[in-house]
Amino acid sequence: MRRFLLLGTLCLSLGMSAEEVMKDSTIQEVLVTGTRDEAPVNSVPVSVTVVSHEKLAENFRPSVLPTLTEQVPGLFITSRNLLGYGVSTGAAGNMMVRGVGSGAQLLVLIDGQPQYAGLMGHPIPDAYQTMMAERVEVLRGPASVLYGSNAMGGVVNIITRQAQQDGQQTSFQLGAGSYGTLQGEAVNRLKYGRFSSVVGINYQRTDGHRANSNFASTAGFVKLGYELSDNWRLTGDVDMTHFLASNPGEETAPLLDNDSRITRGLASFSVQNRYEKTSGTLRAFYDWGHHNIDDGYPYGAAPKTYHYLHNDHIAGITWFQGASLFRGNRTTVGMDWQHFGGHAWNRNNNGTRTELADTTQNEVGAYLDFRQDVCNWLTLNAGVRADWHSQVGTEVVPQGGVTFRLTQQDALKAIVSKGFRNPIIREMYMFPPKNPDLKPERMMNYELAYTRHFASGARIGANVFLIKGENLINRIMSGGRPLNMNTGKFTHHGLEVEGSCPLTRHWTLNANYSYLHMKNPVAGAPEHKAYLGTNCTYGRFSLVMGLQHINNLYLTPGDNGKKEDFTLLNATASYRILRELRIFAKGENLLAQRYQTYLGFPMPKATFMGGVSIDI
Repeated sequence: MRRFLLLGTLCLSLGMSAEEVMKDSTIQEVLVTGTRDEAPVNSVPVSVTVVSHEKLAENFRPSVLPTLTEQVPGLFITSRNLLGYGVSTGAAGNMMVRGVGSGAQLLVLIDGQPQYAGLMGHPIPDAYQTMMAERVEVLRGPASVLYGSNAMGGVVNIITRQAQQDGQQTSFQLGAGSYGTLQGEAVNRLKYGRFSSVVGINYQRTDGHRANSNFASTAGFVKLGYELSDNWRLTGDVDMTHFLASNPGEETAPLLDNDSRITRGLASFSVQNRYEKTSGTLRAFYDWGHHNIDDGYPYGAAPKTYHYLHNDHIAGITWFQGASLFRGNRTTVGMDWQHFGGHAWNRNNNGTRTELADTTQNEVGAYLDFRQDVCNWLTLNAGVRADWHSQVGTEVVPQGGVTFRLTQQDALKAIVSKGFRNPIIREMYMFPPKNPDLKPERMMNYELAYTRHFASGARIGANVFLIKGENLINRIMSGGRPLNMNTGKFTHHGLEVEGSCPLTRHWTLNANYSYLHMKNPVAGAPEHKAYLGTNCTYGRFSLVMGLQHINNLYLTPGDNGKKEDFTLLNATASYRILRELRIFAKGENLLAQRYQTYLGFPMPKATFMGGVSIDI
C-alpha cells in the first residue's frame, strides 16, 4: 500500500514542478465534449481524461485500448494475446471503469454516436484503431443523461481525425516482431479550400504466443468534410473492420477451431453549425455487423455440427443544440433515436438452420443539460433525461453538480448522477437464460473532485467516489433451469489521482493511480492500479517508457476470488534518420512477467518489435 501512496503523492506534486518550469507561460484551458457541446474542463462536473493522438501514437500501437489502460485511472481492459481481443467465448477486451462495465455497462462512441453489437449490446474492441483517433475522451462515472442506456458506468468517446491546414500529409508505418507479428498502416490527410478528407487503412496479424491463438485484422476509414460557410459544415464517414480471431481456450482446457470471423461497419452523415452563442449537430448513422463463429471443441472431442451466425444493426439519429441564453449560461437540448436488433441462427452441417432470434427494438431519449456561472468562482450544473425503450418503458435520469473555481487554475467539483442500462436483446430473447420481463439496471454515483491546471496544459486531478448499483441482471436457477433476473446489487468506492508535467525542455512525466474497493468484487477490476510514464526527446532521438503495476486484479468474482498481481515495463525508442523517415524499436513486458488478466489465458512474456514510420 505504501508504494501506491507514494505514487499518488508524486501525481499531486507533478503540477508543482510544472508551475516552476513553465511559470512564464500563459494558462490554457483544455476543451472537452463531456457535455456534447464543448466546454472548459473547469466548468464540467464529470471526471474526464483526454488522451491525445500524439500520446496514442507514440508507442506505435494499432489499437487505442492498451494506451487507454495505461493513461486513464480507474479504467482496466482485459487482454489475452499480443494483438486482438475477439468476441464470443474466450473474448477479452472487457472494459471496466471503477469496477462497472461488464457486458454493456460502458458505452463506446465514435464522434458521439454509439458503437456496439445490436444483438449482444457489447462494444467491439477490435474496431478501435489509433489511425482514426484525433483524441479519446474517457468519462469516468455515469453519463446516461447525455448518452442514455449503456453509459451507466461511463463513456469512451473516440474523436476522429481531420485535416486542419491546407495541403496534404501522408504517413506510413510498418513493423514486425515477436511471434510472427506484423502491423502496417497508411493515412492521408487532405485539405483544399473548404474540402477536407482523412483516409486510412490498417493491417495487423500475429501467430500468437499459444497454439491456435492467431489473429488478423484489416481496417479502413474514410472521413470527408465540406464547409458550406464559416458557420455550417457537412461531414460523412465510413469505417470498416474485418478480423479473424482464434480462441485457444483456457490453458488447462485448450480448444480447437474456436474461430470468429467478424465484419463490422459504421457510416454516418452530419450537419454541424457553430455561431458565437449557439452550436449544434444533427447526425444520422448506421452501424452493422456480420458474425460467423465456430464454437470449437476440446482435444479428443468431436467437432461441433454447426456454426453460429448473426447479422446485427443499429440505425439512429442524434441531435443537440447548445446556446448561451444569457451571460454565463450554456443550455443544451438534444434528442436521440435508435432502432437496433438483428437475426441470429445456427447453420447446421446438414444445410438446415436453427433460428435463435430475429427481433428489433427502439429507444428514444430527450435531454436537457443546463450550466450557469453564478459568479466568477461558482458554476451550477443540472441535467435530466427521459428515455423510452419499446420493451421496458420509460426511465428518468437526473444529474446535478457544482463547480467551485478556487483560483483561475483550481477547481473543486461535486456531482450526483444516475446511470442505467436497459436489458439487451441477448438477455431477453436468446439462449436458455432469456427473460423478456427484465428491467433496467441502475446505479447512483456520488463524487468529489479537485483539478488544477498549470502552464502549457500541465494538470493534476484527484477525486473520490461512491457508487451504488441495483437491479443488476444475474443468471440464477429457477425451476431447475437458468434464468436471467434483476437480483444483483453492488457498492464500490475509491480514489483516483492523475497528473502530468514537463520536467525540463527534454523530459516530461505523467502518472496516475486508482484505488477501488468493491463490497462484492467483480472479475476484471483491480483494487490498485498505478502508472508512471516518461517521455524524453533529444534532437532526433526520442524514448518513451512506462511502468504499470496492477495489484489484486480479480480474475473471478467474490471475496475469495482468484487475484493477480503484476508489474509491466514497456519502452519505445525511435530515431529520425531524415525529416520524413523515422525508425523505431519497442519492447513490452520487458520484466518478462508471467501474468493473466483473463482467467486461463496467460499473456506472453517479453515481446519486441521494430519498424519504420514515414511522413511525406
